[in-house]
Amino acid sequence: MLKKAFLSKRTFSARIFTMQQKTYIKDLSDHVGKEATVGGFVQTIRAQSKIAFLVVRDITGVIQGVAEISAPEVFKTCKELSQESVVLMTGMVKSSPQAPGGIEIGITKLEVLSQSAPELPIPVIIKGDDAETEAPTRLDYRWIDLRKPEKAKIFKVWTTLEKGFRKFWDENNFIQVYTPSFMSTPSETGAEVFEVDYFERKAYLAQSPQFYKQMAIASGFERVFMTGPVFRAELSFTTRHLTEFTGWDFELGFIESHHDVMDMEEGMLVAGFTELKKVFPELAIEIPAQPFPRIPMVKAKEILASLGVESPEEHDLSPEEERAISEYVKKEFNHDFVFITDYHKSKSAFYHMRHPEDQDRSRRADLLFRGIEITTLAQREHRIDILERQALEKGMSLEALKDYLNFFRYGCPPHGGAGIGPGRLVMKILDLPNVREATYLPRDVKRLNP
Repeated sequence: MLKKAFLSKRTFSARIFTMQQKTYIKDLSDHVGKEATVGGFVQTIRAQSKIAFLVVRDITGVIQGVAEISAPEVFKTCKELSQESVVLMTGMVKSSPQAPGGIEIGITKLEVLSQSAPELPIPVIIKGDDAETEAPTRLDYRWIDLRKPEKAKIFKVWTTLEKGFRKFWDENNFIQVYTPSFMSTPSETGAEVFEVDYFERKAYLAQSPQFYKQMAIASGFERVFMTGPVFRAELSFTTRHLTEFTGWDFELGFIESHHDVMDMEEGMLVAGFTELKKVFPELAIEIPAQPFPRIPMVKAKEILASLGVESPEEHDLSPEEERAISEYVKKEFNHDFVFITDYHKSKSAFYHMRHPEDQDRSRRADLLFRGIEITTLAQREHRIDILERQALEKGMSLEALKDYLNFFRYGCPPHGGAGIGPGRLVMKILDLPNVREATYLPRDVKRLNP
């Protein structure tokens, strides 16, 4: 027993040693004149009679390796490789103006960790004027599609943006909570929910963490944030809708109005964009100026009418209207963001607080970014009698909402919060054609694989 544990410890130590010896390609310029080992995918193989060139790619970049016939074992291994095989390549790092990045490795050792099948189902590197494979096929082989450096960058951007958000949440005393996906009653008004069998009763996949982040305020947490899956049973095939996506949410207590929520989201976005600009200065983004433009829905409709944009619905914006009002804001205010505020009660959830001076309007706002909605936010109704009345107005069952309504029977501060669609945000930051491209493994009406 002791001998087995000792051997396991030695094996683990050896594994750590190997990982420490591997150098990221981006750091090889610091190793010129020294031996280094890189690990990655074989991107290109060019084997001639007496020399072979390998281009190897890791998550940080590409490096060219050179093997000569004077090292017959390495040379033979190079010639037998297939594209996208995984290797460890060791050798002397030297300057080479002709090589990618201006340096290359003279290969002295080449270890094949995983040999790829010779025929790739989709190409990783697009050459010349070749068109990229159609999206459905690429998504079938998503793990290969994501090997492309430009695809990996999508999730580096997402990670960096969230780092900025988390820094803001931390500096402003937010607590992270983790909410369930199974619910006993739908969390939003409407029927677009996934119903699932839950032992001897029905459950629903959460359309948002709405009820439970409000519970955190009733618990005295005051400020909370969370990330997690959101499910929408919408029979939609647009470039901006998915049946499951990752949501960013926050909620804060002791507010005066929905403008406090808008202020908080502005600060969060500025922090995220600041981090993004620092890490990716080449991105075509600017750190947004505060305050963001805020336009009441009634005023937005007047502006759109003056621009000659048709309005198919009185109390909501169509995708065409979202694009038009965003273009207007960019022209008039030079801003990529705009809050559309004060929605009609018919377009507001039962738990949205109504304006005291206009009961037909709620303290709800949507945030548009470059022509697409990325956030819905509101001040919540925390007074139990009004909350019950508004639920009944929406035709909802108080019995079904019993657990939720109980959150407000024993004291709860005025509060509000926001639900954010980061996929749409990243899509627009990188000018991607479809939110599926900004989603690690997209789920829509037709896709459940891989």
